[in-house]
Formats: sequence, C-alpha cells, structure tokens
Amino acid sequence: MDSLFDSAAEAATPQPLAVRMRPRTLDEVIGQRHLLGSGTPLRRLVESEAPMSLFLWGPPGTGKTTLAYVVSNVTKRRFVEVSAVSAGVKDVRAAIDSARRELGMTGRQTVLFVDEVHRFNKAQQDALLPAVENRWVTFIGATTENPFFSVISPLLSRSLLLTLESLTDDDVRAVLERAVSDPRGLGGRNTLAPEALDHLVRLAGGDARRSLTYLEAAALLADDITVEVVEKAVDKAAVRYDRQGDQHYDVISAFIKSMRGSDADAALHYLARMIEAGEDPRFIARRIVIFASEDVGLADPTCLQTAVAAAQAVQLIGLPEGQINLAHAVIHCATAPKSNAVVKAIGAAIGDVRKGLIGQVPGHLRDAHYAGAAKLGHGDGYRYPHDYDHGLVRQDYAPDQVRERRYYQPTRHGAEAPVAERWAKIRDFLRGS
Repeated sequence: MDSLFDSAAEAATPQPLAVRMRPRTLDEVIGQRHLLGSGTPLRRLVESEAPMSLFLWGPPGTGKTTLAYVVSNVTKRRFVEVSAVSAGVKDVRAAIDSARRELGMTGRQTVLFVDEVHRFNKAQQDALLPAVENRWVTFIGATTENPFFSVISPLLSRSLLLTLESLTDDDVRAVLERAVSDPRGLGGRNTLAPEALDHLVRLAGGDARRSLTYLEAAALLADDITVEVVEKAVDKAAVRYDRQGDQHYDVISAFIKSMRGSDADAALHYLARMIEAGEDPRFIARRIVIFASEDVGLADPTCLQTAVAAAQAVQLIGLPEGQINLAHAVIHCATAPKSNAVVKAIGAAIGDVRKGLIGQVPGHLRDAHYAGAAKLGHGDGYRYPHDYDHGLVRQDYAPDQVRERRYYQPTRHGAEAPVAERWAKIRDFLRGS
C-alpha cells in the first residue's frame, strides 16, 4: 500500500483542493492549538522522532488525516493509509509486514494511518497489537466515535488519545483565505467576495475539508466568486442569518414557540433554517433539553431522555448526521403533551426563598450522624417512611413559614394526570387534610 501522497500519483492526477492545501508542518495547521502548542505531547513526540501510537478523536473535517500526514512528513516516515471501511485482517497484516520489511532493509519507519478505526472489529484491532507493542510502525487511528466504547482496551492503553475540537468560524475563514492566495490552492487567480466568504464559512459547519470542496466547486464556475456563484456551485441558498443578531434570536424564539404550540412541521422548518445557516448544533440541542423540562415536564417524562440523548449524540458525531438526532428530539417534543408545572414549581419556590420565606429546618430532619448531634436534638423523632405502609408517614418536612405553600401544581395532560392524582392524595395525607 503506497502513500496517498506519492509524488508520481500527484503528477498523474490533479488532486482536490482539500488535498493540495493539507499543511506540511505543524505550524501550518489551523486550529487545534491545544494539541499543537509548544511543549504539548504531540509536538514533543514529533520533534523527538520517536515511534508512537496515537488515537485522534474528533468530528469530521477537524484535521485527523491532516495531522497524520504532517507527522509522516515532518518525521520523514513512509505514509500508509488503511480504511477501516474496506480493509480486513489480511490488509492490516500486509501493511504491517511491509512496514517491517521497510524498517529492516532501510531503517525507515512507517506511519500506519487507519481511518475510521472504530469500524474495525475486535479481530482486526487485535491484528494491530503486535505492531504497536513492538513499535514496528507509528500507528495513528482516526475516529469520530468515542474510542472508550469502540476500541479494545489493550490497544487504547498503549496509545496516546488526542481529542480534536470542531474548527471555529475564524479557523475555517483562515483556511479559505489561505486557499485563495496560496500557490498550491487557487494562487490568487480568483477573488472571493466577503459575503461569499461568510456563506462558505456558514456552509462548512466547522469542517475545513467541506469548506475547501465548496470553494473549489465555486472557483470552477467563475473567477470572481460571489454569493450567487457559491449558491449555484453548492446548490444551497444563502440563508440570511446572523448568529449574533436579530435572526438568531427571532428564529430560535419561533423554534421554541412552534414546539410549545405542538406544530412539529413549523419546528422542523426553523430547525432546518438554523442548521443550513450554520448555527452551532450544540446550542440547538441545549435549547431542546431545556424545553423538555420547561414545556413538557412530567406530561411525558421520556421527552427529557430523548432530548438529552440527542444532545449527547450531536456532541459525539456532529453534523450532518446529528441533524437526524435533533429532528428526532424536536418531533418528540412538539408532539408530546405539554405541561409547564415543573418550571412554575421551581420558579415559585425560588421566589419565596428570595422573599425571605426560609425558616429553620425542622429538628427531626437535621443531620444526626456526627458526634454531639443527639445532644442538640437533631434527628429526634424522625420517622423512617419505609417502615410504614405505602412508604408514607405523616410528619412535617417543610419549614413552618412555607408549610402550606403549593409549588408543584400538576396539569392533567398526558402522563402527568396520574401523577396529579397521586400527588394530591400524598399532599393531603402529609398535611393532615
């Protein structure tokens, strides 16, 4: 298996812009400064030219393949890439055998880069262990999934795990501006209007490779790249959306109100607008999680589970696939029965506390575990609910100042209806009604 960056192959076939613009040194890498700064483990490993084993974990387009190539280039090592999508154990062993022959005959080390390593099964990952343990190769595995769930422990424990972050808008902007002017890129033959640059940044969604692919497509259509040219090249209209301005607040407001109004179609429309405009999917996910408790609550307790799961999924896999998880949560939230009893309950409780309605904690509820507590009467008279029928016993729990206050007032919507009936009986019993 030869390197994807073999010079003969480059001469024979024009390479995509994203490949031509791959950094050649660590200093050329844009973003990921937490991994590349002076004294960081990756920089020390590269500068020492010592054999290593790395896992690069991060969303698509954050530079995993780029970093592998840079390590190979800077340390003058042979670069061999294996895709976990199509390779089997035989391919892995062949790559390792080739690396051992190269090391034995010339002393030259090999970077064995396995893309999407999480797709390898246990047997395929086991095949990598001898090469990693004996340092026959510099192993670099790239994954978009949590390696603690997808990589076998022996392989992970022998490797350095580096987490890559999504590129910021400024990072993507810098990538595009360099590509326009750099001789390896467009070489200054094209002009890029500021509005077109902004649109490309939004479309990229933190993915440098995607941004360069779109730029290249636009450059093939016109020397002067405008928003209209980008729209034609990418077949995506420029969504007028300012993440710091009115559109940001207006669209997210309409999104929340559409879910609250149970209009799933409208909510999906605003979700699509935010995704296409390049809104941070983590921001959208956070708003859905809040909504699940604020506007659905116990009317459908599973709604919060769905929202939290979607937020975790977005964090794990990013876009574009994460849009499916967001849509799943939006549809669940929009179609669920609604209740704002939870947010009203905590709001009322906090309001009373701020007014000074606090009072002393009843003596029988105070901590009685430390020495001397008994002398103070702490815990005296406390009745353990599990010792009584139905797990209930009549005793005072709230301070006197708020004993008769009603904070949680459930609705009769959805799954909250039986909760309302049970809570009414419990409260009457506890208060002695």
